[in-house]
Amino acid sequence: MAAKKENGELTGIEKAAILLIALGPEKSASIFKHLKEEEIEQLTLEIANTSSVSPSTKEDVLNEFYEVCLAQQYIAEGGINYAKELLEKALGEDKAKQVIGKLTASLQVRPFEFIRKTDPSQLLNFIQDEHPQTIALILAYLPPQMASMVVSALAPEKQADVAKRIAQMDRTSPDVIKQVEKVLERKLSSLVNQDYTIVGGVDAIVSILNSVDRGTEKHIMETLEIEDPELADEIRKKMFVFEDILTLDDRAIQRVLRDVDNSDLAMALKGSNEEVQNVIFNNLSKRLAVMIKEDMEFMGPVRMKDVEEAQQKIVNVIRKLEDSAEIVISRGGGDEIIV
Repeated sequence: MAAKKENGELTGIEKAAILLIALGPEKSASIFKHLKEEEIEQLTLEIANTSSVSPSTKEDVLNEFYEVCLAQQYIAEGGINYAKELLEKALGEDKAKQVIGKLTASLQVRPFEFIRKTDPSQLLNFIQDEHPQTIALILAYLPPQMASMVVSALAPEKQADVAKRIAQMDRTSPDVIKQVEKVLERKLSSLVNQDYTIVGGVDAIVSILNSVDRGTEKHIMETLEIEDPELADEIRKKMFVFEDILTLDDRAIQRVLRDVDNSDLAMALKGSNEEVQNVIFNNLSKRLAVMIKEDMEFMGPVRMKDVEEAQQKIVNVIRKLEDSAEIVISRGGGDEIIV
């Protein structure tokens, strides 16, 4: 049961559990998709141990959640000082101080926040002559769409180097971040708040490459395949995941399915969500759809490894068809419009 502590305060995990209970199973399931396995386990256990929650406690938790969201929105729009000003107007001075004081750690502005609203072409002028490691550090902190525009505009000889450095980045010293920020701060004459965070990695460069134009992506991947084949393979596997088949139009899906073995399709769908299954079945003949469904039922429980292998085979078919221009994968960053 979610009981209050001796000091009258609920723990963070208890508040999170109460919030998820209040939001209901559908919304909670969507939130779980963005959490780590250990976080899901902790929350699941806490929810299971929460037998009852008083209406007043639920209201307090929901209000606090709303205040946090409000504060984070204001910070994203204009920084902590701006957030304080608007929160004071919305909640009163005392409550605003309480919210910001309680959430200091989560309300810090990310490094290079001051350039998030800078025009990408203007940013390029400031950083294109910097060392590739410096460029990689800055881009790793930016939204993928913005970073992709900068990557696309870099000199070809720098693109793959910067992409590789982002992929191999792990933790960055706050001192290094501060030093780089000071240089950019002088150039842009902006104030900045820093924090210490994990940044970069393969997922970061995948997000960027998924947004750049196809020509830039191919150049970077071809270069990485020569310089670091293992890294290139790891990136390529994450570039288009099986669930992204939802982004294809019906004609493209039907073309893909013509090259997919029925046994691989049944195995792949066995581990996919209902939305993906429906899209696939809607693009099969009724007879074949029934046959695939029967195969899925007949095979019973399957290993996740086998499911992932089957899904990867289908992803490989999709990428092959894209390379031969038989289908088009929707992406940002300047692909030509086909009409």
